[in-house]
Amino acid sequence: MTHATDDLYRRIGRFLDDHRLSPDPAHYAFVHAIMTDPDGSLARAVAALIDGGVRLHRDDISRLGGPQNASQPAAPSPSHKPRSRSQLIVPPAEAQTDALAEQTQDQVETFAAIIRGIQADTSAFGVDLARNAEELQRGDAIGLSTLATLTGEMLKRIDATEARLQEATAEAETLREKLSEARALARRDPLTGLANRLAFNEALVQCFQGTPSCHLALCDVDRFKRINDEHGHGVGDRVLLAIGNILAKECHGHLVSRHGGEEFAILISGLSDQEAFALVERARDTLRERQLRVRETGEALGPITFSAGITAFHPDDTQETLFARADALLYRAKNEGRDRAFGDA
Repeated sequence: MTHATDDLYRRIGRFLDDHRLSPDPAHYAFVHAIMTDPDGSLARAVAALIDGGVRLHRDDISRLGGPQNASQPAAPSPSHKPRSRSQLIVPPAEAQTDALAEQTQDQVETFAAIIRGIQADTSAFGVDLARNAEELQRGDAIGLSTLATLTGEMLKRIDATEARLQEATAEAETLREKLSEARALARRDPLTGLANRLAFNEALVQCFQGTPSCHLALCDVDRFKRINDEHGHGVGDRVLLAIGNILAKECHGHLVSRHGGEEFAILISGLSDQEAFALVERARDTLRERQLRVRETGEALGPITFSAGITAFHPDDTQETLFARADALLYRAKNEGRDRAFGDA
C-alpha cells in the first residue's frame, strides 16, 4: 500500500468518525468521491453544509445525490421518483427559488425595456425641443398651425412618458416583492418552515457581534432512523414537522432552525444559563408528552424524544469552538441514554 493510499484511507475514516457515519461501503464511496475530487461540485456542496463545525447527516448525503446506507437501505418517499446515484436531488426550496429567480429575471428585463423606451422618448423629445428653440431664435417663420401641431406632439409624448413611468413604477414594485419573497424563501427550511442554516448563520453573526447572553442548543431526535425504517419517510417528515412546531412554540422569541436531517439548532438570547437550560427542558417535556400517531392508521408512534447540548457563547469563541462544545454535550447526552440534555453551566 502506498503512502498516498494509506493517507486517503485515514482521512476517509476520520471524516466518517467526525460525522458519526457508519463505515459501510455506501458512506465510504461517498466520502471517497469528496476526498478524491476536492474541487468538484460535490465536495464544494459538502464543504458549504459542514461550514462552522456542523456534522453531515444521512439526509444531507441523500439530498446531495449520494447513496443511501448500504446496510440499511432507505425506502424512497412516495412523492419522489427514484433517482440514480449520479443525479443531484433538488429539494423543493431550490425548485421554488429557481422559479422565483426566473420570474425576477423576467421582471428585470421588462423593467429595463420600459426604462430604455422612456430614455428613447425623452431623447427624441429633447431633440425636437432643441430644434424648435433654434428656429425661434433664428426668427424662422412658424405658423400657428405648425406650432400647435408641434405642441400637440410634445404633449402626447409627455402623456406617453408618464404612462410608461407609471408602468415602470408598477414593475419596480412587483420586482421588490419578488426579491423579498425570494430572500425569505432562501432562509426557510421547506419541510418545517423554520429558519434554515443560512438564516441561522446570519443570526449567529449578530450574536458574535455583541448580542448579550447568547446560548446555542443543538437538539437531535432520538432513534429517528427507526421511525423512517418502520413507517416510511412520509411519516418521518411529519414527525419532523411536529417537532419543529413544538420547538417554535416552546422557544417563542428565540431563533429555532432545522440544521440538517433530524437535528435542530436553537439560538437563545437574553437568558441566563439556568433559564436557557430550562427552556430546552420544557420543550423536551412537551414533545415527550405529545402522543403522535400515524395519520393513515392511527397507530401510536410511542414516545418521541430528543437529546440536547446547550452551551453559552464565550468572548473568544469562533463558530468552530462553539459548535464543538455544544456537539460534545449532545454526544454525551446520546451516550448516557438519550432523552436528556446537558449544559456546560
